[in-house]
Amino acid sequence: MNLYLSRIACMFLLVFQFSCQQKSTKQEDLQIALLSQIDSIQGDVAIAFYNLSESSDSLLINAEEEFHAASTMKVPVMIELFKQYREGKLNLEDSILLKNEFKSIVDGSLYSMQVGMDSDSVIYSQIGTTIALKDLMYNMITLSSNLATNVLIELVGAKNTTATMRNLGADKIEVLRGVEDTKAYELGMSNTTTAKDLMLVMKAIAENTAGIKEDCDEMVAIMKDQQFNTIIPFFLPESVSVAHKTGSITDVHHDAGIVYLPDGRSYVLVLLSKNLSDYGTATEQLAGLSKTIYDYVVGEK
Repeated sequence: MNLYLSRIACMFLLVFQFSCQQKSTKQEDLQIALLSQIDSIQGDVAIAFYNLSESSDSLLINAEEEFHAASTMKVPVMIELFKQYREGKLNLEDSILLKNEFKSIVDGSLYSMQVGMDSDSVIYSQIGTTIALKDLMYNMITLSSNLATNVLIELVGAKNTTATMRNLGADKIEVLRGVEDTKAYELGMSNTTTAKDLMLVMKAIAENTAGIKEDCDEMVAIMKDQQFNTIIPFFLPESVSVAHKTGSITDVHHDAGIVYLPDGRSYVLVLLSKNLSDYGTATEQLAGLSKTIYDYVVGEK
């Protein structure tokens, strides 16, 4: 009887080991496929993937390399807005005067935003009027409004925003300033991030640890209305919804988000790039990386 039980135990152990080996092989195959795709991109790329439906399933490639955050820094600002709202420091329903005059973090000198450099040009016709904070926040994320961002980051504070990121475990994200502070940019004083940190931020939103559930749900809803969809969602089926935030400047193009599958599963994906020699081609190639990861997750069902 003991021998029989011993054989059964050994059989289960072998099955378990084989299953683990299969799992490892699939992850290794995914990494090989992604590295091959990255090799064809003329530039530097980082990937952070985390399966929200299976915590042991994740993949990091160059995930701790520092990148200019571009407009992905607007997600931390959104989180800080909700945080200060819950602390009673502001009311998202309240309105604020929309201005176009900001102070450089270098010397306090004034600068203004240029409508031609902003993806949200309509908002400039509202300068001098009052706009609800929640509407500015919505435009900051969905239209990547630079003007709205600068008004909001001045309100909540860059240092406060970075401190909140530290509390979420994102140790390398640095939110130093608003957008288009040329003097700061020329001195190398820019907002920075890593793929791993953005993954942790998106994971916190998805798991309701970036705020209370009601607020995290609202953040997801806002990011699902994202108007720039050329990377993570581009090659995915229409039945898949993506809550995400893009970022781009010259030779940089990013996308970070939460992907929701029709069967209820979800995962976090961050794709960062810099030093791109062909922005358009690289954007499509980054979208191809997203499709590879989607195919992997769907195949894991």
